[in-house]
Amino acid sequence: MISSNPAPGRQPSPCVRQCCLDGDECLGCGRLMKEILEWAAATDMRQQQIILAARQRQGSRQAARIKP
Repeated sequence: MISSNPAPGRQPSPCVRQCCLDGDECLGCGRLMKEILEWAAATDMRQQQIILAARQRQGSRQAARIKP
């Protein structure tokens, strides 16, 4: 779920409301199920790590689709 007003020092949720799991990865936001479940309790630093890892997974998935 997208949070437009996160608490001070918190990252807005990367959820884009296009939830569709492929194994344990959400194809909408790129997070793993364990990352989605830990999001609310995660520290700001951990949330930043989750966002970075999710972006990398999404980039890898897109690159794999583009390769001939």
